[in-house]
Formats: sequence, C-alpha cells, structure tokens
Amino acid sequence: MYNSKFEDNMKKKLLYLFILGASLGLSSCGKGFLDITQIDKLTGNNYWTRQADVDQYMGGIYSTFREATMTNIFFPASGDLRCAPTNRTSATSGSGRDYIDYLKYNDLNGLMARQGEFSYFGFPKITQWNSFYKMVQNANIMIYQLENKDMPFLNESMKKSYKAEAIFLRSLAYFFMVRLYGDIPYYTDINTNPLPRTNMFTVLKSLSSDLDATYGDLPWTYDDPSIVAVKAMRGAAIALNMHINMWIAGLGTEDKTVVYQKVADLGKELMEENGGAYALLDLSRTKEIFKGRTKEGLFEIVQNFNYGESFHLSASYSDYVLHAPNKVTTKSYIFYDPKFMENMYPPSADDQRKVYWFDKDIYATNGDFQCLKFSNVFMEEGEDNNPDDNQMVFRYADPILLRAEALAELGKDEEARTVVNVIRTRAKAAPIRDSGEDLKDAIWWERVRELLGEGNFYYDLVRTKKVINSEYTQVPMSVAAFNAGGWTWPIDKAALNNNPYMQLNNYWN
Repeated sequence: MYNSKFEDNMKKKLLYLFILGASLGLSSCGKGFLDITQIDKLTGNNYWTRQADVDQYMGGIYSTFREATMTNIFFPASGDLRCAPTNRTSATSGSGRDYIDYLKYNDLNGLMARQGEFSYFGFPKITQWNSFYKMVQNANIMIYQLENKDMPFLNESMKKSYKAEAIFLRSLAYFFMVRLYGDIPYYTDINTNPLPRTNMFTVLKSLSSDLDATYGDLPWTYDDPSIVAVKAMRGAAIALNMHINMWIAGLGTEDKTVVYQKVADLGKELMEENGGAYALLDLSRTKEIFKGRTKEGLFEIVQNFNYGESFHLSASYSDYVLHAPNKVTTKSYIFYDPKFMENMYPPSADDQRKVYWFDKDIYATNGDFQCLKFSNVFMEEGEDNNPDDNQMVFRYADPILLRAEALAELGKDEEARTVVNVIRTRAKAAPIRDSGEDLKDAIWWERVRELLGEGNFYYDLVRTKKVINSEYTQVPMSVAAFNAGGWTWPIDKAALNNNPYMQLNNYWN
C-alpha cells in the first residue's frame, strides 16, 4: 500500500531535495519547481494515478532540456563556433558581434567580461547547470516513483520502458554537463547530501552501465509519427552510449581496445538490428531530414511555427550561415576559412552534399557563403526568423561514423571503410580507400563534412585531442591549456552556494 507514512517520508525527501537544489543553483528554475503544491502532487493519491500523469511528468523533462539548450546560443557556441575556422563578414562587423571571435579564440573569460553587451545571446546560461540538474532531479523522481509507487495502470513492460526513458534523459543531461564542465556532482538518488564534483570518467562509466542495463527496454521507433525521434528511442540511447564511450576512449587512461570494441558492437547492433526503423534518406530529401521526425532522426528537439513553437533566434546554427532570401540579412554572419572548406569539400570532387547543403558560393569569403542544410522557412518573406527545423541531437549518420571511427582505432580497416562508405555512398562521393592513420584522418573529416552545424565540431576536436593540432583548427589550444581544463566552460559561482565541497573550473578563474 502507498500509505501515509510512505507519503510523509517521501515529502521529507523531496523537501530536502528542494533545499539541495538551491545549493546547486536551482532556485531560479521557474514555475515553482518542487514547491509545496508540486510535492503534494508527487506524493499524494491525487497524482501518479494514471498513465497521463506519468506522461505529463516525463514531458516536463523534455521541456527542461529544450529550455536549457534552445533559449540561448547553446548549440552554436558550445559545439559549432568554438575553436572553429570561422571568419566574420560585413554583417557582423563592429563590437556587438565580436562574440564570434571570442568563441573562435577560446577566450571565454573575455566573453563573460562583456556579457552585458552580448546579453541577447544568453552566454551566462551556458555556465549555469540549473536546467540540467533539474532534468536529473526530475528523472530521479520518475525512477523512484516507478520503483516504489503502486501503478496498476502500467504493466511491467511499460514500467521498464518509462524507467529506461528516464535513465536516457538523466544520462543525456549528465553527458552534456561532462562535455561542458568536466567533473560534476553526480546524483542518482532523490535523498542525497551535497556532493563534491565526481571525476568525469567515473560519471561516464556509470552512465554507460545504466544505459547498458536499460536501452533494450526502449522501442526502436513509434507507430505515432509525431513522436518519432522527439521521444527517446533505442537508437538514441545506443548513440548516446557510443558517444559516452568515445569520450572515455579518447580522453581516458584505461584499455582503449575494450572501449572501442564496445562502440563498434553497439554501432553494429544499431545498424543491423533496428528492423528498418532507421535509414539514411536520399539527400534530395534534405528538407524532410532536418524538418525532423524521419527515419534518419534518432533524437531531436522539436519546433513547429504552426503551433507557436520556435527556438530563440540565436539558438540555431542557421542564423549564422544564411542570408537573403533565406534570412532578412544580405550577408551571412560567418564564412569558413577557404583551406578548411577545400579540405572538407575538395572543389574537384563529386559530393551531393555540396549540391543540396550549399550553393555556388560554398568557398566565398565575402559573406555570400551559405549552408543550406537547415532551410525550411515557413514564415512570411522578409521576417527575421530561423528555419522551421528541429535541432538534431543524434542523427543516424552520426553513430554510423562513430562505429567507423572505433573500427579504425581497432585496426579493422576493411570493416571501417565499409561502414564509412555507407555515408559516402549516400552522398554519391568516391569511396574512402585509405588505411591506418590516413583512414582515421579521413573518417574525422567525414564527420566534419556530414555533421557540420549539428553541434559536434568542437566536441570532436576535444575528445580526439585534435583541438591542440593546427591541422584541424586555425586556433589550436596549447597542450598546457588543454591539460589545465581550457576545453571546459566556466561554472557559474552560484554553484558554490550552500555546498562547501564545490570547486569551480580553476582554468577560468
């Protein structure tokens, strides 16, 4: 029975969690998060009494992820523009747009010193882990309720699926935080004391173990097309697990062979056992791919102008690489270094991505450059809005390339070539025939050309340590800066509140 004593204990735990939330800087999460009314809903018999309650609560976790990432410049700043070979155009001349240079040169202290001038873009939000820990807390509450609350309206299979979904979302939040901050406090229970930061590799290994135990309880896909790729699927959990292990292999000190083999095995399962749930679409269907909810999508953040849903203008990569008639500006905000573009897309090489994702000005340096991957515009002509595309978090091409990368690291060159050439074949590009280190390099460049603008560039630089190599970025990070944590983001000082164990990222202090 779910008796009054259980309810009282649960309320005490949740009230303590609310106090703990303040110590993590959660006090401004909005809309009365974990206030008394919400606690009553969570613990009383008037809530968690029907499947709709579970769905509603789970939906709130997705909304929090959207809030964390799509209400500011999160993806472009953290994944696309940092240490990137970008250049400003006449459309971004002047001091109001030099945040692009601060990101390029990894001068985050300089960026934050001028945050008042750049307030529109919400850079300080990237230093605040509030929303990610809100995801963690709510996922932990969901798991607790599924394990302890009598829910006769859910069968065991449904309970396992909901639990796997909550673990995926919690793991996603932690993975994003590790990539941003390195070591982080790690909470897996709703009744905890303030904690110091946990070693990032301990966190990553725990996340991988959690996903190992639960991803099989998620469906490959859904019959309802409206939730395909925007609700957790097995492919998304596998892709997340692959990314986690590539960070362990790239930056950790343990036996890399075992970790790369795990990534290769997960990639094989994803590609060969999905029962037709996932597929690479013809590039002529580019607008469908990035509008979202196709077989190519594994996990996306949804927007739809028709329902009044739109990301912050700064949140989408498209804002920086489109111009009229796709945007109101006559010039794009950035262009890429010509040498970088020619390495990515050699002028004499056939590649359908050059046809569908760029125009004739692919190598232009005067502001005519555009990346047309995200160009679903349904607003009125002349309005300054971003395209009506979903934000890609995991797209099918991504884990395919991770699998190829892991195979190459294992010295399984023939198999690695076969896998990477799945991507090349879709693009009608010449197959990769390299071996050894040249093959590894070719796969890295294939990730760059395939995933440009999808929030992967900087993170791939970091986890492969290519960020310290001038062959892959115009503005390499020094080895000393990298080792001192220069690849992380600063952590807002609010994290120190009420937590005597907390330390900030010293590199940025």
